Amino acid sequence: MIRKELTVHFNTPAFLGNAEQNGQWRTPPFKHLLREWWRVAWAEARGFNINLGEMRRTEGRLFGVAADEGDTRKSQVRIRLGRWDIGKEKNWGKGLKVFHPEVGKNGISVGSDLYLGYGPLTYDKNTKGTRLKANAGIQAGEKNDLKLAYPSTEQAMLDRALALASAFGALGGRARNGWGSLELDGGDLPGLDQLPLRDWRECLTLEWAHAIGQDENGPLIWKTGHFSNWSELMKILAKLKIDLRTSFTFNSGNNAHRPEPRHWLSYPVTNHSVRSWGRDARLPNTLRFKVRRADNGGLYGVIFHMPCKPP
Repeated sequence: MIRKELTVHFNTPAFLGNAEQNGQWRTPPFKHLLREWWRVAWAEARGFNINLGEMRRTEGRLFGVAADEGDTRKSQVRIRLGRWDIGKEKNWGKGLKVFHPEVGKNGISVGSDLYLGYGPLTYDKNTKGTRLKANAGIQAGEKNDLKLAYPSTEQAMLDRALALASAFGALGGRARNGWGSLELDGGDLPGLDQLPLRDWRECLTLEWAHAIGQDENGPLIWKTGHFSNWSELMKILAKLKIDLRTSFTFNSGNNAHRPEPRHWLSYPVTNHSVRSWGRDARLPNTLRFKVRRADNGGLYGVIFHMPCKPP
């Protein structure tokens, strides 16, 4: 068995809800993150020539299967946290604001934290600011020990998955918007001289995120400047997301005959359904945000595209 001892460092607040929906350090979200990036590493190793049935069987043998009849398997990957504390982030404050042209009649300023974190975060009518929907979240800057054990035969793939999770991964509610951005220190993880890249048009042949998109100019990855704190950086990411989404104007309303460019960012879109996709189809944000630590002690944002076909 291979044993890894890592340190988890959150760069932005994380919303890891327990049974009471309070933020708490728990192992299931970390296992989910590892599985997500293991699938990317598995697909990459096969040149994205993917047999979905084979992948599911391999994943089940490695991470375990809970089945009602017959095929239950125990996970070969063991994960342990140093502690299971409740989060300490309880008083959110008003936060920063960013202008949104599609809210209200002529546009208004909205909370940047609330825009990127709606769900775990909510609007407080009394304070006219943002507050946590539940009792607590995990604060930015919190650390914890993460210990893993897995078969030596799976080391290359799992080490690759851990390295990708550290570079691009985030945990918890609204993770694709940059909340719960984490980094994994220690463990002698491999470098990322090569990334799991695929032409973005080919990515649309599969219904799950399996690669970072690229076009004729290179990887669809961008970086922001450096910021001294996460709140200022999240404001910039909120503005970027608003500007990008609203730059794609709709030419149709509900029940459109074909998807428009904005639909490919995420779906559904209020008052802009697509007939062939229906109202129940879901396409989570394919443009993802990540917050990383900079060498100078500040933070910077990473924006990357993981396109896929709507289910």
